[in-house]
Amino acid sequence: MKTVQIKSSSVAYIDEGQGEVLFLIHGFCGSSAYWSRVVPLLANQYRVIAIDLPGHGESEVQDNVNQIDDYADFIHQFLDSLEVDKVTMLGHSLGGYITLAFAEKYSERLNGFSLIHSTGFPDSEEAKKGRDTSALKIDDEGIEVFVDGLIPKLFAPNNVKSHQNLVEEAIKIGYSTSPIGAKNALMAMRNRKDRRDIINITKLPVVLVAGAEDQLIPSEKTFTANGVNIKQVVLKDVGHMSMYEGPKELVKIFEER
Repeated sequence: MKTVQIKSSSVAYIDEGQGEVLFLIHGFCGSSAYWSRVVPLLANQYRVIAIDLPGHGESEVQDNVNQIDDYADFIHQFLDSLEVDKVTMLGHSLGGYITLAFAEKYSERLNGFSLIHSTGFPDSEEAKKGRDTSALKIDDEGIEVFVDGLIPKLFAPNNVKSHQNLVEEAIKIGYSTSPIGAKNALMAMRNRKDRRDIINITKLPVVLVAGAEDQLIPSEKTFTANGVNIKQVVLKDVGHMSMYEGPKELVKIFEER
């Protein structure tokens, strides 16, 4: 794990391999460790950089990073700090929301992008209330109780039972999330705008990845655009966590792109 200072706060990241840069952004209450089964495989072909978002993993909370655009600006600063000009950005869930904001603001820095179990849709009113409830739960019961309830829902139901070790690993990663970092991310997701148009109008190569058994974001919420530049993939026997539930299948998508 490497670190760099951005606005006097420490940012942790993984940097492996050589060549074209794949930049991996994890989901809510995750970290770069989410990609531990994916990075070694991708690093055979690419330079792979996976970041810990502010308040997640080993990265400190960044002041005033609490909206999706703020995260995109933060990623821009991070890439500048590494003197990395262009990347192909892979965003999981929350990371996908950030990827779309980055594509809207800094498309010149992208060779292409991918949404992995993510969507261009904004939160519904019901989902917004759920974000508020989650923030209160973190305040009242703590991050560990919240993560205990969250993580199993991210896996396909059958995988929760058959891959209990993976669920427990993801839960342990979630425990490292700062309560402030988690609440900042919740508000950012709550307030994000509709960015389906970014997928529709971009000329960049786009890969949209859905899990056949995703209980949070069904494929129709991910596959909101068609085009010669857009690849749509549904992974079987996978919920919201293909980097755990089907890492080899996920990697294969980007080896063949």
